[in-house]
Amino acid sequence: MPGPEARRPLLTAFWIVAAVTVLRIVYLAALPLDLWVDEAQYWLWGENLDFGYYSKPPLIGWTIRLFTEVLGDGILAIRLPGPLFHGATALILGRLAHELFGPRAGLWTAVAYVTLPMTALGSILISTDTIMAPFFAGGLLFWFRVTRGGGWTDAALAGLLIGVAFLGKYAAIYAMLGAALSTVFVPSMRVAWAHAALALAAFALAVAPNVAWNVANDLTTVSHTMDNVDWVRGDSGVALNWSGLAEFFFTQFAVFGPVLFAALLILPFRRPGDRGAALLWFSLPVIAVVCTQALLSRAYGNWAVAAYFAGTVVVVPWLLARARGWLWAGLAANVALCLAVPAAYHFAPALSDGDGTPYLDRHLGRRAMSERVLALAEAHEIDAIVADDRGILADLFHTGRNFGVPVRAVPPEGAPRHYYAQEFPYSPGSAARVLLVVREQTLPCGRRVANLETQADAYAGYGLHAFLIDRDCQARLF
Repeated sequence: MPGPEARRPLLTAFWIVAAVTVLRIVYLAALPLDLWVDEAQYWLWGENLDFGYYSKPPLIGWTIRLFTEVLGDGILAIRLPGPLFHGATALILGRLAHELFGPRAGLWTAVAYVTLPMTALGSILISTDTIMAPFFAGGLLFWFRVTRGGGWTDAALAGLLIGVAFLGKYAAIYAMLGAALSTVFVPSMRVAWAHAALALAAFALAVAPNVAWNVANDLTTVSHTMDNVDWVRGDSGVALNWSGLAEFFFTQFAVFGPVLFAALLILPFRRPGDRGAALLWFSLPVIAVVCTQALLSRAYGNWAVAAYFAGTVVVVPWLLARARGWLWAGLAANVALCLAVPAAYHFAPALSDGDGTPYLDRHLGRRAMSERVLALAEAHEIDAIVADDRGILADLFHTGRNFGVPVRAVPPEGAPRHYYAQEFPYSPGSAARVLLVVREQTLPCGRRVANLETQADAYAGYGLHAFLIDRDCQARLF
């Protein structure tokens, strides 16, 4: 057990992280922001528990279901895991840094993580990165304990936690890559074969339900992942996307923070020691892989988030020991970004470009559109609402959860393009009167009852229209 002097920084870290987390929860309670498309979809996954889903592994759906069972189906309950999971991750990484580099390193690692720009965003919008984070961090903690003389329990927990992280987001597999590379290049990271085998078995046990689900469902989630990494399919020639690479790379200065990301890049040239080198093998290869993906196709800014768990643990102690002024500068820059992110989301409707379009328009107007559609359904005594757009369907399911009229997707032609078409396709003729919401202005049959065009929100320029469709028309359309 740590002595009093060692415990004091840990307690300080706990109270700082707890205070930031409480402030973020208070902020969420007051946030006037509709659910984003993915957030609404994750909620619906939680309402339909399974071992896998169309585009992601299942842990985010399970987590949201747990919170909504206790707190109801409101937006706050859906987003509440964000600040709580990131707060827990900060403390776990702080503990790892404490064990590897000392008490002060543990304190400032926890503070640095809870103030990362990516953590600020992940504490507002619930995502699979957030759900993965504490389990990935826990896996790192126990794996490094194994490498420093830990036993069977540490090895089993390391594999199990990385497996659970994998159920949150498949990017957790990078932890396995980091363990392999650090074993090859850092002799002190080599562990007994029996411990490695136990960790691997625990990982396999944790991910087995999702693997079985994928096999039973035509590798649905794997196929969607391959669609994102589209160059591996060989459907078209590979053209190098240099602008995409530049965009992804420079976005990382905003994701991890400008000073911390710059420090992470230069650390391999500054003799970080065995522990630092091992952590870099858990971090830099992730960035290299995603940079390659960006060059060959495309990559979103959050695709390298898995790099920054170990990245925080290696950068902060190194700066604390070698360049403390730059650490304070990095923390100050990140705190400023952490304040800017929630401010931008809170004032989203008022922040607009020169054309009057809000910068965060994709987050606005979704509930209002659903309420318009539901009002039309009620006014025309509709038996079912059918739409083909994933964004429309996502919010309709949540906003209309107590409405009493089923929401369904237009039946797909060929493979379903999203979760709603896969699990909730409309069966033609099953309802006498259908309200169909589509972008087409005219249809071969049916009566248009509303133009749903909007200005300066998520549906601006969509050209949405609502049609009344009877059974005869359904047979022609679907």
